Amino acid sequence: MVGFSAMAYGPKSLTISCDAEHLTRYGGLHYFAQFLKRLGIRDLLGKRVKIVQRNNRYSVPETILSLLYPIVLGLERIETAEILRRNGVFHYLTGLRSYPHPTALRRFLKRTAPHLTSQLVRFHDQLRTVMLGRPHPRTSIVIDLDSTVCTLYGNQEGAMKGYNPHKRGRKSYHPLLAVTAGLGDTLDGVLRPGNVSSAHGTRELLERIFGKLPEAVRTIRLRADKGFYDGKIIKYLNENRVGFVIAAKVTNPLRYSWYGKKFRAFAPGFAVTEFDYQPHQWHQPYRFVVIRREIPEEDTEQLKLFKLGKFFYAAFVTNLEMKPENVWRFYRDRAALELLIKELKYSYPLAKIPTHDFQANEAYFHLLLLTYDLVNWYQRLCLPEEYQRMTLERLRAKLFSIPAELVHRGNRPALKFPAHRAYEHLFAEIERGVRKLKPVRFDARRRQSRSPRHPTS
Repeated sequence: MVGFSAMAYGPKSLTISCDAEHLTRYGGLHYFAQFLKRLGIRDLLGKRVKIVQRNNRYSVPETILSLLYPIVLGLERIETAEILRRNGVFHYLTGLRSYPHPTALRRFLKRTAPHLTSQLVRFHDQLRTVMLGRPHPRTSIVIDLDSTVCTLYGNQEGAMKGYNPHKRGRKSYHPLLAVTAGLGDTLDGVLRPGNVSSAHGTRELLERIFGKLPEAVRTIRLRADKGFYDGKIIKYLNENRVGFVIAAKVTNPLRYSWYGKKFRAFAPGFAVTEFDYQPHQWHQPYRFVVIRREIPEEDTEQLKLFKLGKFFYAAFVTNLEMKPENVWRFYRDRAALELLIKELKYSYPLAKIPTHDFQANEAYFHLLLLTYDLVNWYQRLCLPEEYQRMTLERLRAKLFSIPAELVHRGNRPALKFPAHRAYEHLFAEIERGVRKLKPVRFDARRRQSRSPRHPTS
């Protein structure tokens, strides 16, 4: 006869008190804070971001970090970060004496935005130049360009009605982003009103990017969707010997250009052709590659006797000396950028606009990009391989939100985590990664102009 124990219903008598002062739900954030400390981010901010403030209770680096940490922890609204004011262990781990009131943070953005944005971008650019060469210098990079629509609810300055596939007629911002393929580091970004085209401001963005890349980078290739199918942009890239693959807008003249062309099969259901073509008002002809994909037909009663040929087409303009099918494969890898933008919009608060002032929102946008890159560098340089491809949402659950208790042992502080052998191995590996890091040093010398790059076949 099998015996059964009585079902447990929880404690019968439980005393509740609110006097625990050394607990935190963000114990795993300690290692990210150590990563920032090892790089010297706080000191660098103090030297590179100079803003005069009447209120000296919080320094500029402390205020910027107070805006940065809630982004990492998933506190999407500035008001939501109020809970950090009562978390003394969080203050201790991050080196903040206390945490500003949300109103003070919002006022800081509005008051300092005209000067903060330019200095923050310059600081971020200097960081990018250093970190792009870690853990080893790169001689070639692939740049992915894209834009996205951030729907707005309210009367934010700069919000305009434009192309908005999900909320038609709703006002929006239209950010433009450039990232490095494979690494996922941002290279630049622009917050724009919602009524501009995808290509608006692209040349200026590219000029800034090319001017701040590390000296070791000699070869640049670029991928972009049909929103950047513009003769002026393509001419600029070609003149600067940047290799590119850009999706073409399939106009009637372009469609007529491949009529009668022989398609060559290169995979089941796929065929390719190529030709030179000069669109209207373009300065010269370029190489175009067209991919044809067969649409499988359903086996219905009407189709049993005949096979109807139907196809999807995709066209690309390029100056790369690749086989036509490899041009398509190279462009197809750009799909990772769509996931990155989704990550920025949902794991990071790209779609959560903090103020009604455009300049303040622009400063916050660049702070968000800086936060994204810091987390990305932390994953790449300090975390185990299985953590390097995690989204920020998973990283919060797996690492940043591990609860901890701050105690003192022999007059020395100690951080106690839940008993789990996996945590011991994880933390030991992160500590090794942080110790290997070298502090960031900015080169004060003026950068010299470089010779043109060459597109890679």
